[in-house]
Amino acid sequence: MAEITFDGVTKIFGDDIRAVDELSLHVDDGEFMVLVGPSGCGKTTALRMLAGLEDITSGSLSIGGTVVNNVLPKDRDVAMVFQNYALYPHMTVAQNMGFALKIRGQSKAEVAKKVGEAAAILRLTEYLDRRPKALSGGQRQRVAMGRAIVRSPQAFLMDEPLSNLDAQLRVEMRLEIARIQRLLGVATVYVTHDQIEAMTMGDRVAVMRGGRLQQCDTPQDLYDHPRNEFVAGFMGSPPMNLLRVGLEANADGIALVLGSQRLDVPTSYCSSHDLPTVDGPGVVFGIRPEDVEVLDASSSDSIMTRVERREALGAEILVHLSLVDAEGDNAVIVNDSGAFVARPTRLVAKMGPRSGVAVGDQIQVRLNREHFHFFDADSGLSLRRNQ
Repeated sequence: MAEITFDGVTKIFGDDIRAVDELSLHVDDGEFMVLVGPSGCGKTTALRMLAGLEDITSGSLSIGGTVVNNVLPKDRDVAMVFQNYALYPHMTVAQNMGFALKIRGQSKAEVAKKVGEAAAILRLTEYLDRRPKALSGGQRQRVAMGRAIVRSPQAFLMDEPLSNLDAQLRVEMRLEIARIQRLLGVATVYVTHDQIEAMTMGDRVAVMRGGRLQQCDTPQDLYDHPRNEFVAGFMGSPPMNLLRVGLEANADGIALVLGSQRLDVPTSYCSSHDLPTVDGPGVVFGIRPEDVEVLDASSSDSIMTRVERREALGAEILVHLSLVDAEGDNAVIVNDSGAFVARPTRLVAKMGPRSGVAVGDQIQVRLNREHFHFFDADSGLSLRRNQ
């Protein structure tokens, strides 16, 4: 078992394609680290550099305190679990799991012992004599994990191992992988594009975009305190509502300009955030769907919306709302290159499963003032102080 450290690691393909750009990230011994981001963000390339399957253009990569930039994959003492299982179809489960030990010259007794121990952990004991074609997708994935476990590596590397499974099986395997990782206590780097997997599995989550690390934090801190607009919009299902709005001075301080509607900003945000001047470029205002509350009647801190679409998910309903002006137009005033213009603006709210709202209804909603988020309109960085 060992720590893993990326120190300014960069990977350039060809002349100018920066797949990974100065990645600095530390994974503690025994930690479950998830790399998450959209396709092409560099997460798999980072994992392949860690495994030794891609050369490093610049920077330093160490495992257990030893720099491994020029160490062969077979000498890095890491085990990789792939998306497609990569099992030998002509071998039994036991033979697949013990193959790496066999070619290392370990005795049959030692191989059988380690395979048996791994099978017990993975709940595969009764399947050891079967071949892969006789197994379900989840069982095959556990066999692939077993092949990694028997090697007792310093670290596990997992590249979207659940992407080929159906939705229900993905949920089951998320729990299984997390259980096994906690049991073994081995540093694990897990790559996924699924932010739900990232939130539910990782001790910490590293969010990547365009080859660069955006933020690395615990799942809850990522959700509650995103450092930029991208992280805010990526983490969460459905994602955070993000509206570009203007600011206006009033008797109580500052208000958000939402078309003909105004929403007062609590004074606490003026001291905790570096909000721009009211005649500046405005801000990107963020609010989570669960913090949008539908009201039966208007109040001083509510805004008027219209229901554009509803999605019934069983346990909850997602209601897509448009902000409306007094004339009923779907618009909000924003600053665009120095000129205020009108643009359609949407909010998503979470409602109870038996909510009676219908498409076309005009309803009042209250935004939870304890959970406002503000981002710079140009850079996208959070305006919260002491990040």
